[in-house]
Amino acid sequence: MKSALRLACLHLVALSAVLLATMPTALAQTARKPSPYEARQGTTASSVDNAQAPAQLPRIANRDDFMRLARVYNPGTPLEMPHLIFTIDRRDPARIHYINTPRYELHENFVRRERLLPHLDKATLNAQYKDPQRRFLFGTVSWQRDLPGYTYEFWEGDQLTSALLRQTDQLVRGSFYEAIRFKTNSTLHEQTARSAGLPFITQEALLREQSFLPLNTGIAQGRLRIVRSIEQASDLSPQDIVVLDEVPISLSPVAGLVTQRPSTLLSHVNLLAKGWRIPNVYVRDAKAALRVYDGQWIELEVTNNDYKVRPALRPANTSSTTTQAAVRNLPRPDVSITALKPLSALRARDSSHCGVKAANLGTLKSALPPSARVPDGFCVPFSHYQSAMQRLRISERLAALQQQPGFAADAKVRREALAALRAEISGATPDPALVRSLQSQWQSQLQGRGVFVRSSSNSEDLPNFSGAGLYTTVPNVIAADALVRAVQTVWASVYNFEAYEARRAAGLGQDAVAMAVLVQLAAPSDSSGVMITRDPFDAGRRHITYISAKRGLGIRVVEGKRQAEQVMYSNWSKAVQVLSRSAEDTQLVANASGGVREVALTGSRQVLTDALIARLAAVGNRTKQALGEVDQDIEWAVVGDDILILQSRPYVDGSSR
Repeated sequence: MKSALRLACLHLVALSAVLLATMPTALAQTARKPSPYEARQGTTASSVDNAQAPAQLPRIANRDDFMRLARVYNPGTPLEMPHLIFTIDRRDPARIHYINTPRYELHENFVRRERLLPHLDKATLNAQYKDPQRRFLFGTVSWQRDLPGYTYEFWEGDQLTSALLRQTDQLVRGSFYEAIRFKTNSTLHEQTARSAGLPFITQEALLREQSFLPLNTGIAQGRLRIVRSIEQASDLSPQDIVVLDEVPISLSPVAGLVTQRPSTLLSHVNLLAKGWRIPNVYVRDAKAALRVYDGQWIELEVTNNDYKVRPALRPANTSSTTTQAAVRNLPRPDVSITALKPLSALRARDSSHCGVKAANLGTLKSALPPSARVPDGFCVPFSHYQSAMQRLRISERLAALQQQPGFAADAKVRREALAALRAEISGATPDPALVRSLQSQWQSQLQGRGVFVRSSSNSEDLPNFSGAGLYTTVPNVIAADALVRAVQTVWASVYNFEAYEARRAAGLGQDAVAMAVLVQLAAPSDSSGVMITRDPFDAGRRHITYISAKRGLGIRVVEGKRQAEQVMYSNWSKAVQVLSRSAEDTQLVANASGGVREVALTGSRQVLTDALIARLAAVGNRTKQALGEVDQDIEWAVVGDDILILQSRPYVDGSSR
């Protein structure tokens, strides 16, 4: 029976998000308010049919009327949402039916059982969402506790017209006991409301009022530490649960993360938290809420609907050496290749000597045009890194450091020792032959134009270890001598403290790391960002593309210190849902003298148009297809009318629940 029901739903799901209510899907990690049209597996819902309640009411006269007909998602949590569905029969005279939602669940069930439209086939059902002359309007009324107040809304794919919306507004306001506002679920709905001259509230506005946001679910025990900034807490350990003002630019492994300012889901630190499978949550005024636990051992549990903090017993052995994972093997580098290789010559097999990042970009450089392109560049293979490290005897130096008293147990000792190692690598006299090769390739292939110099190691962009943000990127290099120094800086970033600690926690052998370098033309981005080729909050919604964006260079997006524009695009309904607009008031641009500079932003906070969002989603799908049909975490940029792909790695879903 369940299989038959699922099969039937698969035929209808493209027609209506309402039908998603009958499909088992993964539980949403809800950064957006859960749509009343979707009942997801694992979502707590109070939906007991009160036998004394009527099948429908023509008006809601009070709160009791509303609750008698309502279904409640996530009762007793910060995401609690009572809601009921309604149908407007537009036959003259038009009538509204507030429906007993636990009893009927779906609009279509009501119109069938109540004989309003007993023979409802797929085409007719589809018309109730797309036809301007449709007979029925299907909507939902919800109590939004974050406002607080009531809203009415439609499925994001509903092709509302101004006339239909005005008719709905008149009937709802005339039959509901309290003030109620239209809630938009897509940019089309926003445009329709403006055209109709009706006030509305956006999903973005509701999310701004949300006091809790699960960025990664899970349970962890550790010592709670409230710190002002990472820079003032250099002794963090994998046993600390850290409470911060905002998401930091970089972070060494910890047991859990709580921030009290909203951030971008796809910041490097949030992606690392997924890879570490640790609970990660935004809680408004978290420091005040958790101050009583500061310095104590606690258990932090983050679910899709709430977070809990409970006292825990301090383990008998809290030495950081006990947290190191069993050693896992990294891909073995091929050091037989010494020639600098253009991206156009790279394919997946070349990851053995140029790393996954460069190999993926080489694959995409041939696969994506004309819908998008990859900026030209070349790879400095692993062999040059190995030669430089051998000349400097880095393996022996590292082995000696690891035997020093305090190195294994004291993060401060490791931090200082690794900084000295980086300085030695970045400041070493370069190999003259490599200098000549670099400068020749830069001039002949890239005409000496500005480049970004980036890592492409064997310890990043892996299916089980993303390495996001662990290694250094040197932006907008415009001079030959600076290019050589930039390559050595990227080599040295193998020993960035956060990178060393992340590999240590993951059980990756430090002496097995190899660093290839990607030299790639700088893109003077009008806008840039990151996208995921599925809904990152709900693994079952693979028809969704999530996109975050800011103006200018993409460094600000992956840092995540201020919220980006975040949107969802549905490949089914073609609807765009806005989760947030960018909070930035400046942007980064390339500096004519090298590096980057900050300039003020003026005008609209909107970064992306609906048309550009649809194009980005299509490019994301092509990227996924080219890289083996694995969901991707993609860094992109837009220059003029061109979409550029700067990086693509497997998306890591690290929720542990």
